[in-house]
Amino acid sequence: MASKGKKVRKHIEETEESAQSQEDADIGPSLPLLDNLPPKKKRTLPHEKLFLQHLPSADMYERSYMHRDVLNFVAVTKTDFIITTSVDGHLKFWKKTERGIEFVKHFRSHLGNITGISVSLDGLLLATIAVDKALKVYDVINFDMINMIKLDYLPNSVCWVHKRGQAQALVACADQDSGNIHIYDGRGDGKSLHTLSKMHSQPVQIMAYNERYHCVVSADSSGMVEYWVPENPFQLPKNLAFEFKSDTDLYEFKKAQTAPNSLAFSPDYTQFVTMSVGDHQVRVFKFITGKLTRKYDESLTIISEMQQAGTSIFKLDDMEFGRRLAVERELEKTSLATCMNAVFDESGHFIIYPTMLGIKVVNLHTNKVVRLMGKTETHRFLNMSLYQGAPKKKAVVTLAMAASDNPLMKESESTDPTLFCTAFKRNRFFMFTQREPDAQDSHKGDRDVFNEKPSREEQTVASAQPIKQKLGNNAILRTTFGDIHIRLFPEYAPKAVENFATHAKDGYYNNVIFHRVIKGFMIQTGDPLGDGTGGESIWNSDFEDEFHRDLRHDRPYTVSMANAGPNTNGSQFFITVVPTPWLNNKHTIFGRATAGIDVILAIENAKTDKMDKPYEDIKIINIEIR
Repeated sequence: MASKGKKVRKHIEETEESAQSQEDADIGPSLPLLDNLPPKKKRTLPHEKLFLQHLPSADMYERSYMHRDVLNFVAVTKTDFIITTSVDGHLKFWKKTERGIEFVKHFRSHLGNITGISVSLDGLLLATIAVDKALKVYDVINFDMINMIKLDYLPNSVCWVHKRGQAQALVACADQDSGNIHIYDGRGDGKSLHTLSKMHSQPVQIMAYNERYHCVVSADSSGMVEYWVPENPFQLPKNLAFEFKSDTDLYEFKKAQTAPNSLAFSPDYTQFVTMSVGDHQVRVFKFITGKLTRKYDESLTIISEMQQAGTSIFKLDDMEFGRRLAVERELEKTSLATCMNAVFDESGHFIIYPTMLGIKVVNLHTNKVVRLMGKTETHRFLNMSLYQGAPKKKAVVTLAMAASDNPLMKESESTDPTLFCTAFKRNRFFMFTQREPDAQDSHKGDRDVFNEKPSREEQTVASAQPIKQKLGNNAILRTTFGDIHIRLFPEYAPKAVENFATHAKDGYYNNVIFHRVIKGFMIQTGDPLGDGTGGESIWNSDFEDEFHRDLRHDRPYTVSMANAGPNTNGSQFFITVVPTPWLNNKHTIFGRATAGIDVILAIENAKTDKMDKPYEDIKIINIEIR
């Protein structure tokens, strides 16, 4: 036994010596253990929250205003004016107010589609071009047309190329059928001062002026991007960090066989952002080096893969995703797609651009999407312009005034950041602010303002299908918890309103309970049996659904028909307490609560059993139709 123990000890000693010799033989630096690695630093933008406080933040647009035809461009000037144009050649001036905008003037600017607009850097001049071979110049402050230049070619793009305070207001206009760029005096006689025929070989699609470096960046339909000084001899600026284009990433578009359809500079003119419809890419370049710093892929392939994998920033249900995909494919075939653009915020740290999922706000420093606006809206937003107005400046602000807690003083210094957007096939432009729709008393009612007279076609349709005013447009639903005031929509859902109003007048709903209450979703009633299985229409049979694109479940307190599937409407209805976009095109909307919100919330918070039925009966006393 002793000899066996000696053998074991000897084996252990040999093993230890072998291990020691292996360690001694391992010469050189060793890799650090994973546990000792320092944590990877996350890139952060200092004062990000402060920057975001000066950007629109609402999920839904607050207001929308009309043109007679589809809008294609919207622009915000340094002088607090908003300019909107439509495909029928009309132009409107709007003035930014403390909260919202007000209409100023309407022009029948051109005889056809407006193909480009440009606002001078000082916000004093506006240039518009159209298919009627005309370039028109407007004095923005006095909202008046001051010059009209008749062109002998179809214009493709337009851009002001002069510094602030320069005597001559120079405007560059590109030919649609050649690579020529013509420069005019915006206030002159309409004769071309210079013609650049060798700068581009293909028609120029976009031009943008960099005031800091006194340079124009232009891009043609083949994807060639050029830098040039807008004065003789129209060469490359001398204050750039490159001498040859091969040292830059400006051949990026040529390599990708696409061309940018929009180009915008950051406020400090050190960067510019482009958008390309051809490959659905958003690219950010550093101006002085021409180097590509950021690239975002918004192609349908990538979005579809992310949707299927569940990694999308906003997951849509399959039906809505399919609808948006169809709209996107239709958009690609139209000229309106080229109106899409990306813009910088006033800090230059964020870019904002429209996508299929909504309007993205991207932090260029952290490379992350920090906001997604309009994700529940049904519109496909296209052209955008951002207003981040400076506060009203008082003539003299004393130290005492600045230190005081005067609410009027604070109100005068407050800003109203607003993003103005056009949308595909919409004759409206939309305003995203920091307020949700109907957040203020003055905005109660519809957020879509009807500021245009109906067209002859619309009048004909209206006269052929008269609204049944006898049904009433309002209802007061009196319950044991209080009154709920409802605005009805007989023009959109005539059968549902007729069914509801007739039942109400006949006393059908009297003493009927709210049999299904789900907190954070909706309250349901209208079943005489009180268990969700009963109720019938005034026609003693189910009636069909009535869906309308202007009525969506995009806000709380929407009144809709309950059903057991398509076209199975009877007498039951419900009132939502949150936006419920998944119910769109599934339940007929026939009204919205306008008052008595506290009553709806009180019913919503009632204690219920496992079947969502309130323990204590909450009844409809009666319903009055007005």
